[in-house]
Amino acid sequence: MELRILPGNIANMIAAGEVVQRPASVVKELVENAVDAGADQITVIIKDSGRTLIQVIDNGKGMTPDDAVLCFERHATSKIATAEDLEDITTFGFRGEALASIAAVAEVTLKTRTADSEVGCQVEFAASTHNSTSEVAAPVGTNISVRNLFYNVPARRKFLKSDNVEFKHIVEEFTKVALTRPETGFSLSHNGKEVFVLKPAKSLKFRIMDLLGASVTGDVVDVCADTSAARLRGFVGRPDTARKTLGNQFFFVNGRYFRSPYMHKAVMKAYEGMIADGVTPSYFIYLEVDPHSVDVNISPTKSEVKFEDDSFIFQVIYASVKETLGKNSFAGAIDFSNPEAKDMPVLGAHFTEYQPESIPQVAVDSGYNPFETEGAGASTDQATGFGGAAGRFGSSTGPVAGSGGPADGGYGSASRNFGQYVDRREDYGKLFEEKTLPVTQTIILDGKYIVSPVNDGLMIVNVRRARERILFDRALAALTKNEHVTQANMFPVKVEVGAANRAIFDDKAGILTKLGFDITPFGTDTIVVNGVPEGYSCEAGKVQTMVFDLLLILSDDSSSLPGVMESAMAEKIALMGASSGAAMTSPMEARHLLDALISSSNAELTGSGKRIMTIVTTSQVEKLF
Repeated sequence: MELRILPGNIANMIAAGEVVQRPASVVKELVENAVDAGADQITVIIKDSGRTLIQVIDNGKGMTPDDAVLCFERHATSKIATAEDLEDITTFGFRGEALASIAAVAEVTLKTRTADSEVGCQVEFAASTHNSTSEVAAPVGTNISVRNLFYNVPARRKFLKSDNVEFKHIVEEFTKVALTRPETGFSLSHNGKEVFVLKPAKSLKFRIMDLLGASVTGDVVDVCADTSAARLRGFVGRPDTARKTLGNQFFFVNGRYFRSPYMHKAVMKAYEGMIADGVTPSYFIYLEVDPHSVDVNISPTKSEVKFEDDSFIFQVIYASVKETLGKNSFAGAIDFSNPEAKDMPVLGAHFTEYQPESIPQVAVDSGYNPFETEGAGASTDQATGFGGAAGRFGSSTGPVAGSGGPADGGYGSASRNFGQYVDRREDYGKLFEEKTLPVTQTIILDGKYIVSPVNDGLMIVNVRRARERILFDRALAALTKNEHVTQANMFPVKVEVGAANRAIFDDKAGILTKLGFDITPFGTDTIVVNGVPEGYSCEAGKVQTMVFDLLLILSDDSSSLPGVMESAMAEKIALMGASSGAAMTSPMEARHLLDALISSSNAELTGSGKRIMTIVTTSQVEKLF
């Protein structure tokens, strides 16, 4: 095929693939244009999450009729004229691609008027085609409407997410721009319902409060720094408010939002020793640098930047945040009961030499009688009393080698839930095949571990992870079989989730109900938790954390695959429920836990794949001595 120059409409559709990824991309570009036009009041109107209508109205300087048509041509821009101008960009837009790309995949109507004109003009485009220009009555500023996005690209339209997921992305882009201009008024409505009405704010902190809620501003402290090459202002979250949910992490440079995994590491490094693994603090960091020292022409979406000296900016952020945390006397203490702790090791060839430690607190089974007749002399009645286990394994020749203790039997009657009794010499694999457990002496170690004899060794069970496995199976059954039980909170818990998360809740509330939650909406950005799944903490702080973690999973586009969301939700709620459980003290409770564990779908691993139990062999014990 010979080379050819692509027609303009095809080139614009290709460009739209990078610039216009979803309705939120259109909102971002149009609102940024309004800011660049000098508007101090910007209104955003959305219908059907942007599928039907995206309308942005501003009171900026407007455009002449000629510019109103020219702005839809590729690379038409008033921001730059020479290559040198690329090194001194202070506006949002400069590439001249956005409107051309939007008009290539939607129907666009633009009304505008300048202060020098008595009447305004209206231009209409569809699929990159200029359909009409006419005079209209219009206030000073610009009113642009984008209808039927991707109407001529069915594949793109088909793969948009649900309305509430797409609206969540719109709220995120709206928030990023609104945070850059606290002095500008913004409003956002969706399907005729007001979501945000932001008046010009007295300060950045007031704008954050208006956008994200008073609880966020109460959880942050001021951070600032001045150097010869950069000025930093903003807020960082208290370590105790760090969450697993992302969303309130923002970087800005010269009034422009940008994302940077590298600079994010600078913030996280400053929090080392103050927060647990897997959680992220909130931060709102504003940088001011010489425009010549930062390149914003990195990607079509203009969401990435390149600093002349990245390492210097890294150090400024790290040192500033570290100093702020130090001044506010935040202790560098980590909760080592964190459920995300490292996996339980399997003891083997690299088993380390014993190191003396403090004597653990041990709970002893009161049913154990050390003077009970040993196995070699056990009567036929005793063997029968053990459910015939002795006969099943053949004649006993005495105590297990190296046990130095009584033979199997004489430990009192076990719970009827355990089914058939199992000899200590039972093969480990049969525990899972036959859904049975040893009911010989069990020891509870520090309330965290259950130790029980098995064939040629000791089985050590992590109590928290065993609970997690059981809760995982229960949650999965609730989601897939609608088997849930709700416990009412004594006091309803109000949670400010923000407009973006509220959209997710409105879309996915049924899933939370299946899990056992009783939640009602309140206002535009808040929900009220009236009940939680049975057995879970009703403490306000834990309920809030649970809600945010679950909403994060529900907002993940990849979780829409069959079974993925259910598994992720069950895993998360099991982890939270197990971590809030009390320490184990009762041997009977231990037996019931083991009974439930061995009857689970996988007694060896949690839903997240972490080991629940391990075996310490007799030979490994002998190495200790």
